[in-house]
Amino acid sequence: MSTAASLREIGRQLDDPTSLGRALDELLAARTEPPSLLALGEPTHGIEAFPLLRNEILGHLVERGYRSIVLETDVFAASVVDDYVAGAAAEIDTVLATGFSHGFGAVPGNRELVEWLRAHNAGRAPSDRVRFHGFDAPTEYSAAPSPRSALSSVNDYLPAALRPESVRDLDALLGEDADWTNEAAMFDPAASVGDSDRARALRIVADDLASALRRAAPGLRPADPTGYDHALMHARTAQGLLRYHAAMASPAPDRIASLLSLRAEMMAENLLAIVAQEQRRGPSLVFAHNVHLQRAQSQVPVSEDAANWGSAGALVGLTLGERYVFLATDANPDSDPGTLQRVLAEATTRRALFPAQALRAALPPSIGTGKPIVPGHIPLNPAELGGADAVIFVADTDGKRHQYW
Repeated sequence: MSTAASLREIGRQLDDPTSLGRALDELLAARTEPPSLLALGEPTHGIEAFPLLRNEILGHLVERGYRSIVLETDVFAASVVDDYVAGAAAEIDTVLATGFSHGFGAVPGNRELVEWLRAHNAGRAPSDRVRFHGFDAPTEYSAAPSPRSALSSVNDYLPAALRPESVRDLDALLGEDADWTNEAAMFDPAASVGDSDRARALRIVADDLASALRRAAPGLRPADPTGYDHALMHARTAQGLLRYHAAMASPAPDRIASLLSLRAEMMAENLLAIVAQEQRRGPSLVFAHNVHLQRAQSQVPVSEDAANWGSAGALVGLTLGERYVFLATDANPDSDPGTLQRVLAEATTRRALFPAQALRAALPPSIGTGKPIVPGHIPLNPAELGGADAVIFVADTDGKRHQYW
């Protein structure tokens, strides 16, 4: 029997919403514990088929009790979308422009997602609404922000009597925001302020504020759970940003890997906080690039080398165990023979789900990896399938990316 024929036997064709829902239900029913966080990856950003698949899966999961969607977007910007889908008055174009970082508001499928969430939530009690969260650090590709907003938010939230002594010099230590946002620092460690005396002093301030906030929880959180959780998010972000800036200032050869690892740490902390906040209402669906959600070590090419780091999914998986489920996706309409993408395409009519364990067992040892279909596409590697619970292959896409930045 050929590899493609074997895969057709183990794969579940997802030709319509009914077959998609049935395959998801069977996959999740086989778990020893129901998931708290179901992760759906995409192999690149901007190809319409993957966000549309996400929207379809979300609609099914909401019927099964899921009550939040989490995207790879700025953890703070996402509150704009969350307010809108809860009924706040706003123009949707403004929400898409300001509630998504990285230009993702223009990605095909995201407008449809926001419109569906708002319509679904209309007239529902807060406990039954589907909330919108971001889990990414507030960083962009070319720079990281000043920690001013995060530190000031925690300081302002704490009653004056609970503020640590170290915050006396906060403004002086922060200096000008331009010192922190210098885009040259992403490529030149010497241009970063992250290893300066004042940056090191601010790491003590951030630690003191986070500690004061945690110690004050019994008195503060019961009166204002939402405000307290928001302050905790700012405290985590302040500490993470200061670590990130310190890594930007390092000339070490693994500098890029360190930056990716620190971003993953912030992502994982945010995801675990969302799970903790939402656990009483229901599980969550998170959608992001495969490299952020897989349990396997992540890798991307950097110049002539590759940067390796533990992804957010790997970190979250260590904490949640069986309660974390990761579905990887991929596509390649014209993959070369002898590659994983080619045999998956031959076993797929429109879309198909392959349980990862059975998939690995059916593949020949010589199977290779297809080429990227667009810049930024990272094809699934057979050696990394252990980092997924299942693979969804999408055959009905032309692989074209819609420009969104």
